[in-house]
Amino acid sequence: MKIKLLISYNGSNFEGSQVQSHTSNTIMGQLYNSFERLGIKTKLHASGRTDAGVHAFKQVMHCEIPLFWEDLVKLKEHLQFQLPDSIQLRQLSVVNKDFHARYSAKRRAYRYILSSQESNPFESAFITFVKHELDLSLLQEAIKLFEGEHDFSFFMKSGSTTASHTRHIYKTQVYNYKGKTILYFEANGFLRSQIRLMVAFLLKVSSYQLSIEQLKEQLNNYKKYNTKPAPPNGLYLSNIIY
Repeated sequence: MKIKLLISYNGSNFEGSQVQSHTSNTIMGQLYNSFERLGIKTKLHASGRTDAGVHAFKQVMHCEIPLFWEDLVKLKEHLQFQLPDSIQLRQLSVVNKDFHARYSAKRRAYRYILSSQESNPFESAFITFVKHELDLSLLQEAIKLFEGEHDFSFFMKSGSTTASHTRHIYKTQVYNYKGKTILYFEANGFLRSQIRLMVAFLLKVSSYQLSIEQLKEQLNNYKKYNTKPAPPNGLYLSNIIY
């Protein structure tokens, strides 16, 4: 029986979402431990990976489980009991055999949360605090340049093995919410660290360290002006659209 898992997590204390050989302190590593304690051996497939320190509202995974676990409410309770409080199983549901958490996804949406207020220890793991006032109109002008289909070779982490660096960004937004500035990105997919590299460039435009023209040059793969990504703590996987 194939099931879909809808998961939220606070990624602050995890080394990313994917399984890693040197540690089980990842989101999937914790989920595998939970399944194994129930005697379920399975293979988890995620909609995509998130880096260390990145959070998720609606991460999606799928796996196959024995038919005798048909009571998914009970299974969810048993799995959640084994998981740390920083990982929440929001929903388990049966899906058809053709469903794939990654390949069936049409769009992925992320939000990045910023604040120009004074940093505080209660929010520092969840918000990126910047030391300058954010120029909202300049941010809105700059973020729109990312929309459409582009080769994002200059906005990806080095060492990536992805065959194609072309992605289509369908929608971007900049807006204020409860005193915070939110950057929104929705695309058919993202390269490793792509969003954090885009955010880092936007922040440099907002602080007048880099210009709109320089952003266009990097986006068109003429010249790299910034290679350092924004911190992971402000980034959230918001939704997977099927």
